[in-house]
Amino acid sequence: MASRSLGGLSGSRGGGGGGGKKSLSARNAAVERRNLITVCRFSVKTLIDRSCFETIDDSSPEFNNFAAILEQILSHRLKGQVTWFGYESPRSFWDYIRVACRKVSQNCICSIENMENVSSSRAKGRAWIRVALMEKHLSEYISTALRDFKTTRRFYEDGAIVLGEEANMLAGMLLGLNAIDFSFCLKGEGLDGSFPAVIDYTPYLKFTQSSDSISSDEEELRTLGSSGSESSSPENVGPPFIMDENTWFNKCKRVKQKYQLTLEQKAYLEELLRLRENQLSESVSQNKILLQRIEDSDLAHKLEKEQLEYIIVELQDQLKSYQNLDQLSAEVSLSQTSLDPSQSQDDGKQDTLNSISEGKEDTPSLLGLCGSLTSMASYKSLTSLKSNDCLASPTAEMTSPGLTPS
Repeated sequence: MASRSLGGLSGSRGGGGGGGKKSLSARNAAVERRNLITVCRFSVKTLIDRSCFETIDDSSPEFNNFAAILEQILSHRLKGQVTWFGYESPRSFWDYIRVACRKVSQNCICSIENMENVSSSRAKGRAWIRVALMEKHLSEYISTALRDFKTTRRFYEDGAIVLGEEANMLAGMLLGLNAIDFSFCLKGEGLDGSFPAVIDYTPYLKFTQSSDSISSDEEELRTLGSSGSESSSPENVGPPFIMDENTWFNKCKRVKQKYQLTLEQKAYLEELLRLRENQLSESVSQNKILLQRIEDSDLAHKLEKEQLEYIIVELQDQLKSYQNLDQLSAEVSLSQTSLDPSQSQDDGKQDTLNSISEGKEDTPSLLGLCGSLTSMASYKSLTSLKSNDCLASPTAEMTSPGLTPS
């Protein structure tokens, strides 16, 4: 009986030990996730603060620390790649980013794949972080990759940061980096993929008490002293927080520098606003001038169109008058052929009529004697001459008794 009880006790202890190990591993994983997310938040804040004073590049320790933290987050519990022989080879987070961020519009995946000086997968991932920051699209890349849950589940194990609730916090944190102008060289030592990224925690472990927190600390100390036993008094709390003159002078100097920097930024923004307003007014005036020119050109085109239409109508009228003159000349030629039987005279008159119809003047004497044959007045004069016997009729000549044919 004793042995059985001891066996059962030992079995229960063994079962409890297994559950304790599982809970301990789960706790450690949760603590690791929280630490990485918290440190990432601190690094983003330090980057934003540093960007107000200088340009962020590869030489900035704040950026190097942020890149190491982000690389650790994206590599947290990343699955290895299983080969044909069943071996599992390590994998970089770039393999996940390359597949999950294909849906981002105008992405830089292909350009990074084709980079000549970047060969390893880890170096390509580091180059992607820099390019995404310069493009101000890092948050968009991360959000798109996290929305592809199927691909994320295929690349990461359970308990990874990108599979937990911390992933949404990560995408929101990185959104603040879009306000920073980064400048990186994609051929530097930061892209060396042979060394793993190391996080420097020392900047986030330092504590500097600000002047705003002095009063709150004193109030907390008094509250703690009064909330104790009744015999406790404020004198038992300890000496008050005393600051010397040099410390106050340094604080005033820093506040003055911040005020001067803010004042300079304000003056710069006001000057920039004034320039933009002048440019806007100039653009409006130029727009008005161009509109006036367009209206003037439209009016000129309308006048030219009306003049051309008037010229076309005049040319059509002249063409009709020329056609009437041709018909009249043809009628005159027919009447002359009926009046003159002589072939030579007919030929001469026909030549005369043709020259008149073509608008050519042979001699001025003919026009003076006979007039223009192309007008109605000349045609009437010819008929009047015929009626008055001024022109000899060939039939009368043939029937006269005094004349005999030879």
